[in-house]
Amino acid sequence: MKLAIDAMGGDHAPKEIVLGAIKAIQAFPDIHIILVGDEGKIKEHLTNDERITIVHTDEVILGTDEPVRAVRRKKNASMVLAAKLVADGEADGCISAGNTGALMAAGLFVVGRIEGIDRPALAPTLPTIGGEGFLLLDVGANVDARPEHLLQNALMGSIYCEKVRGVANPRVGLLNIGTEEKKGNELAKKSFELLQQTDLNFVGNVEARDLLEGVADVVVTDGFTGNMVLKTIEGTALSVFSMLKTALSSSFKSKLAAAVLMPQLRELKSQMDYSEYGGAGLFGLKAPVIKAHGSSDANSLYNAIRQTRDMVQKEVTTTIRQVVEKKS
Repeated sequence: MKLAIDAMGGDHAPKEIVLGAIKAIQAFPDIHIILVGDEGKIKEHLTNDERITIVHTDEVILGTDEPVRAVRRKKNASMVLAAKLVADGEADGCISAGNTGALMAAGLFVVGRIEGIDRPALAPTLPTIGGEGFLLLDVGANVDARPEHLLQNALMGSIYCEKVRGVANPRVGLLNIGTEEKKGNELAKKSFELLQQTDLNFVGNVEARDLLEGVADVVVTDGFTGNMVLKTIEGTALSVFSMLKTALSSSFKSKLAAAVLMPQLRELKSQMDYSEYGGAGLFGLKAPVIKAHGSSDANSLYNAIRQTRDMVQKEVTTTIRQVVEKKS
């Protein structure tokens, strides 16, 4: 299995990307990694090149670049070349921690979407109190959506959860402002009707306040709402840990308490870190394309590689295509 990685994307590239790749190679003997980027900068951190090759390019898509224009004009950018390796059959999937919009454009225009999927969806797995996690889609690939798109998201999310996360008969919830059947705007009401008619394990409307309680395994919504929910969860977690840090360093007694509680606090922080589940999958494309967090360290990148490997190994893309074909 070959996986292409944009070595220049992300806040800590290429060092943390390379270190994550090395960690993955040591953990998974069945993968070969292709690092795409500046060869000289990559080799500064590449202490083990077993099953790792480099495709050199000095062109990079920046976080400030306009996504579609950058993908079309910077054809030799590390992100675009990684996607092209997938499109040409030289890699089975690709990963980038770079510009999210540009990766979505590269996925759509270079890798291509599955026939029958109207719009790809961006889907991270977020933490729950019980540690199971839930898949949220879409979180920004499409700001606007139609009921048919949310139905497709539910299908793709359910397949992913079953095959990659090992959840039998995943519970699918529709994000809404209340749990009652007739709640919400027209998109929510019509999406509810469509989801009711499927053979998915649809549990109805779910509220944002219940997401971290594990009310569903797959939660579907439009990209505008999903992106706000994602950033609210992320911002709240960061703020809570910041307040805890301040409270536990305010006096000598609190510092002693912090020292005693440190193992539990570290465990809690890890439990609430959604990068532990991997990156956000761009579902609906012809091959796995994973968006790692922009601030990814080596461990986050390793988890994104593990996730991509699982998607390839469990044939998630093939299953989505087959399900869509049957329903069309």
